[in-house]
Amino acid sequence: MTIKEEVTTMWKSGGGDDDVEVDEDGNELLAGGRYLTPAAVTVKRVVVVGYALTSKKTKSFLQPKLERLARNRGIQFVPVDPEKSLSEQGPFDIILHKLTGKEWRQILEDYRQAHPEVTVLDPPDAIQHLRNRQSMLQDVADINLSNSYGRVGVPKQLVITSDDASSIPDAVTQAGIKLPLVAKPLLADGSSKSHELSIAYDPESLQKLDPPLVLQEFVNHGGVMFKVYIIGEAIKVVRRFSLPDVSKRELTKNSGVFPVPRVSCAAASAEDADLDPRVAEIPPYPLLERLAKELRRRLGLHLFNLDIIRDHGNPDRFYVIDINYFPGYGKMPEYEYMFTDFFLSLGQRKYKKYALASC
Repeated sequence: MTIKEEVTTMWKSGGGDDDVEVDEDGNELLAGGRYLTPAAVTVKRVVVVGYALTSKKTKSFLQPKLERLARNRGIQFVPVDPEKSLSEQGPFDIILHKLTGKEWRQILEDYRQAHPEVTVLDPPDAIQHLRNRQSMLQDVADINLSNSYGRVGVPKQLVITSDDASSIPDAVTQAGIKLPLVAKPLLADGSSKSHELSIAYDPESLQKLDPPLVLQEFVNHGGVMFKVYIIGEAIKVVRRFSLPDVSKRELTKNSGVFPVPRVSCAAASAEDADLDPRVAEIPPYPLLERLAKELRRRLGLHLFNLDIIRDHGNPDRFYVIDINYFPGYGKMPEYEYMFTDFFLSLGQRKYKKYALASC
């Protein structure tokens, strides 16, 4: 069993805050002369989480409040040296990571094969699926989720892999997608370039884009986006301000390509804004739970978020426009409690599995 065990002394009287004294023979006793007995010693299991994150990610995720809460709940965070064999480090119960590169992916994959009892968050091959916007939303499109709570899909989109931007207008016409179009880099690798979105209003401006890229039909959504954070089976939804709607009149007046600001960042929070309820109402949780459950199964991931918008003309119609692996959870209210619950559940599941196997 790799779950670390710590022997914690618990006083028979039920407390653990009394001062410990030692008699002349070296035996520990409590104030008042009460001896500690073997029955007063219990075992506390600690869930060890090895983390391999960039310095920026470490700072944003491992905030002091999370570390304090984790420590109090029996979770220990241990930094991983990506230059050394993982098997020589630890032991670990969980590996939490967000590093890139073929060498690191291979190290993780080798470790997963050698230590199937350790939970790796998440499998490198599954993460790679989200690093390409061509494949990113395919699972959502395949689900085409629809029930009494609403319908979830993806906007019409076109993948441009050719480096010849002059061919884009004809490709758009043949695909039958309508302007305006949101242009997104094909690779979603977390780099600053992968976040450089733009919106094109007319056919001529399409030739100014920089392929390879993905073109998505712009859907009017009342200027509000819902960021659906998923941590295992838990879901948290927050509102963000987004791009304003585009009217037909504006579409005829506007031309060119315009950069899109990082509208989904925490500074764009719309939680306390006075918004039209028809725009700001959170998507129904039963719908989100079903979507999250299906995507966890299809993607093979535990940690991701969905960017979702509601069709302003059809309040029961929702679109997933982006999926991000291990997003900025540190910006999410109460993320500390959700993560400690999640880590503890993984540790408990592993311990039960070990206990059953050893019976």
